[in-house]
Amino acid sequence: MDKRWKLKKLDETIVDQLHQVIKVHPSICRILAARGIENFEDAQQFFRPSIENLHDPFLMKGMQIAVDRILAAIQNNEKIMLYGDYDVDGTTSVAVVLHFIQHFYSNVEYYIPNRFSEGYGVSAAGIEYAIENKIQLIITLDCGIKSVALVNKAQENSIDVIICDHHLPDENLPNAIAILNPKQADCNYPYKELCGCGVGYKLISALEQTMTNEQHVCNQYLDLVATAIAADIVPITGENRIIAYYGLQKANSNPCIAIQALKQVSELNKQFTISDLVFIVAPRVNAAGRMDCARLAVDLFLSTDIDVAKELAGRLNINNDDRKDTDKQMTAEAIEMLHATSTDIKGSVFYKQDWHKGVVGIVASRLIEQRYQPTIVLTESNDKISGSARSIPGLNLFEALNECADLLENFGGHYFAAGLTMKHEYLEEFKIRFDNIVKRQLSEEDFLPVIWIDSNIDFQQINEKYYGILQQMEPYGPENLRPVFVSKGVKDYQGRSAVVKEKHLKVNLIQNGTIIKGIGFNLAQHYPLVNSGKTFDICYTLEPNTWNNVTNIEIKIIDIKEHSAID
Repeated sequence: MDKRWKLKKLDETIVDQLHQVIKVHPSICRILAARGIENFEDAQQFFRPSIENLHDPFLMKGMQIAVDRILAAIQNNEKIMLYGDYDVDGTTSVAVVLHFIQHFYSNVEYYIPNRFSEGYGVSAAGIEYAIENKIQLIITLDCGIKSVALVNKAQENSIDVIICDHHLPDENLPNAIAILNPKQADCNYPYKELCGCGVGYKLISALEQTMTNEQHVCNQYLDLVATAIAADIVPITGENRIIAYYGLQKANSNPCIAIQALKQVSELNKQFTISDLVFIVAPRVNAAGRMDCARLAVDLFLSTDIDVAKELAGRLNINNDDRKDTDKQMTAEAIEMLHATSTDIKGSVFYKQDWHKGVVGIVASRLIEQRYQPTIVLTESNDKISGSARSIPGLNLFEALNECADLLENFGGHYFAAGLTMKHEYLEEFKIRFDNIVKRQLSEEDFLPVIWIDSNIDFQQINEKYYGILQQMEPYGPENLRPVFVSKGVKDYQGRSAVVKEKHLKVNLIQNGTIIKGIGFNLAQHYPLVNSGKTFDICYTLEPNTWNNVTNIEIKIIDIKEHSAID
């Protein structure tokens, strides 16, 4: 797949000013400026995150009302039920809030909907359970902001509801006792990009301030909140960056029993990075809801016995292996359908009755790797069609699905990922309408993925000191991605580059006398150019490679082009 390379356009005055005050290489200053860092104070907060810089939770609209209602429930010995989504964000939210409340109060339980029989968000079955079990207060976590009718039903049955959510609200909000969601139009909370578990963390922080004289008790949960931040792909900026920074420290120095167990079953033999939480921990946690029941994940997060935790983590590992097998089979079938689909279709919608509902979102992401366009993968669920959507820059999925709301029974999500349900008779009309929305909103250029370049550097700049500064920019993630560099006019060094395992490119390259090694995964198609003796351009990230206790800085190539200028 061809890719466009684009050098980030910046205000060079800001770059020069940063260079004057922080005295690092101009390419580092370019990276910082691209992240909105304009002066010494910004740089200091970025490089030295402080837990003290987290905002007062009571700045969030509804927080005082929520805290007062929870305290009243505890005082009156009311039955409290926490209701969470079945993914990493939802299950960690439930575990964190439940574990905290149980320090003070025992009459509290939790409910996680079944992905297959109940679907996403607050379900009718969940409200019926609350009614039958005489629940008096429901606290939703990572869901509920769209559940207008079901919140009304709860209140009609004398059940109060506190909503903790981070998804974009509609104009018509549920009639809850309190709504904690920084994305509310009239919420003045300074940071808007918290994940669901982040909102839950702010709730228990407010409870901590009110109920105890101890400080920072809530910080024992930072490893779980960091896991949710990583898994939910929210921006690693502001409070998320602070929480992720300290959460990683805890995961690596004093992790909860669940994180210990997950690390063991995944055979991870190094310190956690955000990428490890995304690609190693999160899939195993999500596998519970995808293949079985997400309560398994919550039970793991609540474990206080390492042997029990290992057993539960082992079951998650088996679920994840099953998920990978199902994923592989479904992806192969979906790719075959994709290849049979006209390239005139710009918004792809694929449906197969027996596909596994728990894996459709993963398959949609795989299809975008094959053909770069918004993609929806659907299957049969409870006599309806249900599935997941994934997007590319330029198309807000939530807004696109909102244009199709009359065809949908339910939908929700974010800019890049969403879920939806519809009746069978609307499928063909939905396909046409979704494709038309995509064609209207995206240009032909949008269907070529962009690699955004942070800076143009020469090999001679790459050394331990330079890389050490980059390390201080971690944790990486959305809006603070690992810096991408371009180096131009490089050549293969003495014919030492080679194809390995038939699809990867192992390189030894030279530029102006400086030699560097690296790897390009799935880039074997570029070997003829690399081996041609001609100069070429590469874009890449820097990665440490440790062998026999010796660490060298190497390059991880993203793409290779013939030597030319980039736009």
